[in-house]
Amino acid sequence: MSSPSANATKIRYEPVTDKDTEEILRLLKTFFFKDEPLNTYLDLGECKELELYSTKCIKEKCSFKAVNSRNEIVGVFLNGLIHRPKNGEEPVKLADGCEHKKFRKIMGLMDFIDTKFNLFDLYPDVDVVLDGKILSVDSNYRGMGISVELTNCTIEYMKENNIPLMHVLCSSHFSARVMEKLDFEEVFRMPYTDYLDSNGQQVLCPEHPHEACRTLVKRIIPEASK
Repeated sequence: MSSPSANATKIRYEPVTDKDTEEILRLLKTFFFKDEPLNTYLDLGECKELELYSTKCIKEKCSFKAVNSRNEIVGVFLNGLIHRPKNGEEPVKLADGCEHKKFRKIMGLMDFIDTKFNLFDLYPDVDVVLDGKILSVDSNYRGMGISVELTNCTIEYMKENNIPLMHVLCSSHFSARVMEKLDFEEVFRMPYTDYLDSNGQQVLCPEHPHEACRTLVKRIIPEASK
C-alpha cells in the first residue's frame, strides 16, 4: 500500500466482525507476522496454524479495527477472553497436536509460561480477563495514535461488560514498551534464556533487545462500579 493521502488519514474505529477475517489476515501477513521477533528468529514462513491461532478469537466479538476513508483495515487489536478455570480443570496444552514444527516451539513457550505463572492466583477476585492477543498497525499509518485508540476501544468494551482486568503477553521488547506507555504494569517476566529443551539448550534466541517474554496487565473500573 502506498503512503496514505490526507483523505485516507481520517480513521474510524469499529468492532471486528467475522467477515473481516480475510482482510485482517492480509494485514497480519504483511506486517505483524514479519515483525514478531520469534517468527523472525524461527524464519516461520507460511503457517496456517499461526493464522488460525491469530484469528480464532474474532468470534468472541471483543476485537477492534481501525479503518481509513477507503474502507481499508489499517490497524487491529485482536482480543479474547480468559475465564477462571474450574476446580481440577487442566490448562489446554497449545503445543499438543501442533503439526508445524517451528510454530510448535512458540506454542511450547506459551505452555511453559503457564506452568510458571497463573494470572488468577495473582488476582483471586477476578473471574474473567480480557486477553490482548495481537496489536498491529499498517506501517504507513504508524505514529498517528492508532494503537492508543484501539486500546481505548478495548478498555471501553471492558467497562461496558464489567471485565476488570486486561492482560497482554508480549514476546517483543517494542510491544511491551507500547503497553507500558499505556500504563500497563509488568507482573511476570521470563527471559528466553530460561526456556530450554531437554538437552539444556536455549530454544528461542531472538535478536537484541528482545530478551524476555513479559506479562503486563491493567486494572479497569467497570461502569457498574462507578
